[in-house]
Amino acid sequence: MSTKSLLRRFAVGGVIVTAALAAMGSLSTASADVPAGTLGTLSLSPATGLDITAGIATTSAGCPDTADAYYLYVFGPGGFQNGLIATTTTDVGLSHTDGFPVQLGLSMKDIALDNSTTVQPGRYDLVASCIDSFSQEVQGTFTQAIYFTDATHYQSTDPSAPVSTSTSLAVSPASPATQGSPVTLTATVTPASAGGTVQFKDGAANLGNPVAVAGGTAALTTSALTAGSHSLTAVFTGASQNVGGSTSAAVAFQVNAPVATPTTTALSVTPSGTAQQFSTVTLNASVNPAGAAGSIQFTDGGANLGNPVALSGGTASLTTSTLGVGDHTFTAKFVPANPAAFVASESAGVPLSVTAFAGVATSENITTTVNAGELLISVDNENVTLPSPTMLPDASMLQTSGQLNPVTVTDTRAGNPGWNVSGQATDFGDGASHAINAANLGWTPVLVDKVAAQNITAGPAVGSAAAVEPGATAPAGLGLAGARTLATAASNGGNGTAHLGAGLSLNVPTSTVAGTYTAVLTLTAI
Repeated sequence: MSTKSLLRRFAVGGVIVTAALAAMGSLSTASADVPAGTLGTLSLSPATGLDITAGIATTSAGCPDTADAYYLYVFGPGGFQNGLIATTTTDVGLSHTDGFPVQLGLSMKDIALDNSTTVQPGRYDLVASCIDSFSQEVQGTFTQAIYFTDATHYQSTDPSAPVSTSTSLAVSPASPATQGSPVTLTATVTPASAGGTVQFKDGAANLGNPVAVAGGTAALTTSALTAGSHSLTAVFTGASQNVGGSTSAAVAFQVNAPVATPTTTALSVTPSGTAQQFSTVTLNASVNPAGAAGSIQFTDGGANLGNPVALSGGTASLTTSTLGVGDHTFTAKFVPANPAAFVASESAGVPLSVTAFAGVATSENITTTVNAGELLISVDNENVTLPSPTMLPDASMLQTSGQLNPVTVTDTRAGNPGWNVSGQATDFGDGASHAINAANLGWTPVLVDKVAAQNITAGPAVGSAAAVEPGATAPAGLGLAGARTLATAASNGGNGTAHLGAGLSLNVPTSTVAGTYTAVLTLTAI
């Protein structure tokens, strides 16, 4: 027999049972009004789960001897208000002496789907009834409440029930601590499931911001406790109204002021003993311990020599070349950044005699290298697009024209030998098998600009062949199929930067197939 037909079979029995229970004044109202079981309680396993979980509800005792079967209904909000069947009438596992397991035949989600309703957040009551299967008379009930915190998750404890908490506080390291050292306060909240925050306090003053409780603990580390006695507490505040707050017992904690560490300072002077006027003299100071923070004030005969120099890695240096002629005595005074942490100290005096400047002689070799330099040629835009060729009135050919993008020539070569720029074009091609003879491309070179020292001459105009066919030999002196001069710089007239250009003209045979044709014009400077 299918599950669906089983549900149909027991639907009538369910109505009879509901009516019988209603006559007892117990089950026809909302779930919150379902009375405690007359025989005891149920214990659902798992105690927490999902709407797709079909658990087992174990009774706290056996059924009366007059009962030979049982079933289980669920009462709750919405479509569950009048009770929906979860376990159909059965005697499987029935006991008259001990508690027995009642397997929920359907999950809450399936119960809702089969009855065209949904699971809503709220309280649901499971009611297992011991019955006389012949008369359908209820002999007693077992009940348990479960709570859906959302449409898919349930638990066996009431989420809104009051939760009492207790809080304890531990402080590490143990008292006393030295001022400025880190101190960690750790609060433990019981029960660990209680959500909320802990505000750590020093007397009545807050220590930092509230710290969220995770897994029953919250911690705060601080180095800001001042020297003296402290009374530390942890105040827990629940995240919801039903979670009670609690405060730890105060922990007495002593913070002692740090004891300043003694230091020693040593000084060395380079060169030692004597130095000539205007020569470089370096004073090197070192402080022990090397971790001492502060600066060194160098002195000369008791007078400050320059400004204090910050210590780095326990050392500081001062270099001078302005010492006067005569005897000097230098010292290095350590000035601690925090006198409470380190004690000031001063080095022994170091003497130095500065003698008068006697003059010196030396020689120098002066050398220079003339670089070979280089000849450069470039264009800012490598692409020139000519307008589409148009038919001449006599229909002899197609023609178009345009301008060559400016060409930059820079010559920095030693000797200023001059230069020559020439250009040669490949045949135009459409990327397939069609071409335009490069002899049909001509130009008129122009000098765009140059520096005054340059002596540059634009090359002669080169005419276009009269639309010769691809593969034909270029007529003498026509077209750019061969190398043609764009410009020439005379000897001693090429150094500097010049810009060259040319007007372009192209004749195209009328037999040329339609398409986009491209040629490569190579410009060479020598």
